Amino acid sequence: MTLLRTQEFPALLTLTADPGGRPSGDPAPVIEDLTRGRVRTPHGTVADELAHLLFDRDARARLHGPWRKLICDETFRHRPGLSPEDLTALPYERLRLVNGAVNGDAEGLARDPALLASLHEWAAVVDGGGSLCTVASIHYNLFLGSLLDHEGGERRDLSDFVSLRRTGTFLCTELQHGNDASALETTAAFDPRTGGFVLHTPHPGAQKFMPNTSTTGGPKSAVVAARLLIEGQDQGVFLFLTPLSDERGLLPGVRVRRLPLRRGAPVDHCLTSFDRVRLGREALLEAEHGRLSADGTLHSTLGNRRKRFLRSIGRVTVGKLCMSAAAVGASRAAVALAVRYGHHRLVSGPRSGERVPVNAHRSHHGRLLHSLATVYAMTFLHRRVLSRFLGHTDEDRADTERLVAVAKGWITWQARDITLECRERCGAQGLFSVNALSDFPEYVEGTITAEGDNLVIWVKAAAEMVFGHDGADAAPGAPRASSLTDPRSVRDLLARVEAVWQERARAALRRGPSKDPVGRWNTACPAALEMVSVHAVLQAADAFLAAAAQAAGPRTRELLEQMCLLFLLQRIVPYTGDLLADGHLSDAQVRRLPEVREAVVARLAPHLMTLVEAFDLPAEFLDAIPIATGGCVPLADYTAGAGR
Repeated sequence: MTLLRTQEFPALLTLTADPGGRPSGDPAPVIEDLTRGRVRTPHGTVADELAHLLFDRDARARLHGPWRKLICDETFRHRPGLSPEDLTALPYERLRLVNGAVNGDAEGLARDPALLASLHEWAAVVDGGGSLCTVASIHYNLFLGSLLDHEGGERRDLSDFVSLRRTGTFLCTELQHGNDASALETTAAFDPRTGGFVLHTPHPGAQKFMPNTSTTGGPKSAVVAARLLIEGQDQGVFLFLTPLSDERGLLPGVRVRRLPLRRGAPVDHCLTSFDRVRLGREALLEAEHGRLSADGTLHSTLGNRRKRFLRSIGRVTVGKLCMSAAAVGASRAAVALAVRYGHHRLVSGPRSGERVPVNAHRSHHGRLLHSLATVYAMTFLHRRVLSRFLGHTDEDRADTERLVAVAKGWITWQARDITLECRERCGAQGLFSVNALSDFPEYVEGTITAEGDNLVIWVKAAAEMVFGHDGADAAPGAPRASSLTDPRSVRDLLARVEAVWQERARAALRRGPSKDPVGRWNTACPAALEMVSVHAVLQAADAFLAAAAQAAGPRTRELLEQMCLLFLLQRIVPYTGDLLADGHLSDAQVRRLPEVREAVVARLAPHLMTLVEAFDLPAEFLDAIPIATGGCVPLADYTAGAGR
């Protein structure tokens, strides 16, 4: 059995015929051995060029450099045996390091979605990074970003918040209002005598659910989403800047009760309520969606209360990008650790006394390669969606926000599968927190729910796309011209699949029960959600192929195209019946699909280490994780106090 060590890989086999059984005259590309350091590209080694493409190319130093350097700090190393109080205090300690990394320019960070997203991408890698992602996302994006996005953000004194003398938090979701946050019940009644407001929680179900509002981390202020009442009339939900605590504790009228610690990202989550807390006129965050005159008259460019609410919490879209970035970062780290472990972990070989790396087995490296290909796709998709968001206009705002939501759902769901797979591939060693892998799946669960529950935001996207979406373009051609060795051809097969599910959703909606909107949607929803799922994969594939086309070195480009091919071949398996029935695949191609897929795995297997080296994880991070460097859980971790 061949040892899959990076210096010993043999020459690779190629496919010499079309998987449909017809000679192609165009053999699949040979990927030369890239791991011996002989192959160079304009950006250095193949791993160097992959890293250049993965990490925003020329913007790499600005967007990723500060955070990669930050996580090298000893503060981010694993700390066993911390008490619950210490665990919840730790992210605030690290938040101050983040502030230092941007030289105190917290406003600049809050205004830069790309820099914010990259912070989450790298913070999610390290021990306790999930907790840091949570408090950083809340403080810089939801809190400070909301203040800056509303009128008065330039005029307010933000010095306490940018210096972290006060930490910001964001109170929107309520105990009885999560996915229907536009129906929340906390009120802020306008007081014509003072020109201010009275903030109140009318019943227990209206308590704000899960914000980090305790006194841990020092004094805090909040941006609170509340229903504006003027002379008893509901004007919709607006945001109000509200002090919660000072150096002596909670302020009058503010009640906070801690919730149990959540595994994976321990933060001081709480239930928060208000008992007729008086706020000044300046507390209201105003913009075009709502301004209040001195006499209490509301002026708005949006007559719809729901639209006012969505505009006021517009920072949630940036939050989705941040949650996606965190899931991408955690997934890359998980795959890198599992591959490195499989490289060092020796098991019995086929001959007596022989020891081989566990990565030598297809049952092991095949699963890791599928995860690895998906992680590359997730990364490139996130880059494309972020770029689209940064360049969006008012005209394409809705389409862009839908794309951000679709990508967030797909990326975080993939991250759940990948982090669980990688934990399992490392066996019992993967169960120990010091080896990092056990924490990733639990943190990723939070990204799936945060900033919009995945299924809910996909249902919304599906409803919009059934008739309001033209579908992806598929290259024209004869029905049986598809090739399973060309990633672009396989991508076009998926485009046809998207069209199939869109038409099924449309047909189901038409035949649904009349005068029953819920019943009609229930009929169409499964097909519509399948359409969204395929659409997400297509977006990832397009981003993947675009990145491959930007590779300066031919070997890098071939490697990326083969990775994209593996990613796509796995995705068309559930749809071969439709593709066969519609004449887009032949009987022979369907039968050969597993063989073709395994041939791509065999072609890529020697390059596992090159592919994960491109993730550019700092040595300080890897050296602190036993299984990343050929070790195991230190004896000190589980024999402390034992006698000699």
